Amino acid sequence: MRISGPLARAIADNIVRRLLSPRVATYARFVGTGGETLDRGIALRYEAPHSYTGEDVLELHAHGSPVALDLLLQEVSSLGARLARPGEFSERAFLNGKLDLTQAEAIADLIDSATAEAARAALRSLEGEFSARVREIFEQLVALRAHLEGTLDFPEDEIDTVDTARLGEQLEGALDATASLITQATLGRMLTDGVRVVIAGPPNVGKSSLLNRLARDDCAIVTAVAGTTRDAIHVEISLGGLPFHFTDTAGLRATSDPVESEGVRRTRAAVAQADHVLFVLDASDFGARDSGDETERLPVGARLTWVHNKIDLIGVEPAVRAGPSGDAVYLSAKTGAGVALLEQYLKSCVDYHEAPAGAFSARRRHVDALRRVQACVQEAQKAFLAARGPELVAEHLRLAQQALSEITGDFTSEDLLGEIFSTFCVGK
Repeated sequence: MRISGPLARAIADNIVRRLLSPRVATYARFVGTGGETLDRGIALRYEAPHSYTGEDVLELHAHGSPVALDLLLQEVSSLGARLARPGEFSERAFLNGKLDLTQAEAIADLIDSATAEAARAALRSLEGEFSARVREIFEQLVALRAHLEGTLDFPEDEIDTVDTARLGEQLEGALDATASLITQATLGRMLTDGVRVVIAGPPNVGKSSLLNRLARDDCAIVTAVAGTTRDAIHVEISLGGLPFHFTDTAGLRATSDPVESEGVRRTRAAVAQADHVLFVLDASDFGARDSGDETERLPVGARLTWVHNKIDLIGVEPAVRAGPSGDAVYLSAKTGAGVALLEQYLKSCVDYHEAPAGAFSARRRHVDALRRVQACVQEAQKAFLAARGPELVAEHLRLAQQALSEITGDFTSEDLLGEIFSTFCVGK
């Protein structure tokens, strides 16, 4: 049990009733208001600012009995503490300058890691590798702005002559550094969030069989009866260290069955949120069509791949082929032929091979902010090349700095902080 805040020391005095040396684990009796023993365990006290949150902190390591813990919690609450909000300890650490925002988010990413690669990437962000890269670009922009704004503040001095060649090189350098960081952050986002892949198509074409083959497990019911799958089935699968979130869905067809109709509605809702859609068709059914009405519902930016299943019935070899309406993968979910090709193809679609040694975790908001930084620096470069004046160049650079500050939390809104920390588990 972790208690953080100005009452932590007083609560320690009441619960433990003995002097606790800072940062020393002490075996002690935990005492209630009436002097009764609630439990025995380890007490640890941290003095501000030398704690995770930067505040006075008390940790009570008790036995795992829910009843004993509840009695201890009631006692602590009666002494002035309250239950923490999700992520409030990390939020206080951020507000007290112990972590920046990317490091705080990395804590949640580390806890939620689905693969070893994602965990290692989150740990690098927690250790400040991502923040350091952001600050390098920030300092480049500060130096550029200082030089440009100096020409505005002191036009009568020698500084009014802008070294155009050097300034052009610095702008190009800032753009290169930003582009490189976007590439790494995009990989980090994939390691953190994974890739959402929806398996869609008509009934009885082998969608559930394909999911089971990819998962190496019987996750979905497979029968010869069309329309077996009524609800979306979600499975997380690691392909080369990158998490893929596969969703098997109800077959798309017109139906009067109210349960199946709801399944079709949920299928279309899942497709609307997908990064990649595998549209499965029966390769042995030569009358099958490309279901254009359904593929028109794909979200902007989602990738469509046609999967021709059941090639074992027609003697076709596994293959990946490009076509006018999208790439097509030929496989057999029943025998497994071509499934490895599909896995390699999915990784190539997101330009992923293996996570490099220096990969760090990132989130979609980080990538979005970096793209805004890139756009602002590009506008600054255009203004510079068009000789529109140092004040316009400096303004674009100021906006780029502001976008960078949103990543680390130096400049952000309370609404954004509330949204970020609400996704943390209680106690972090």
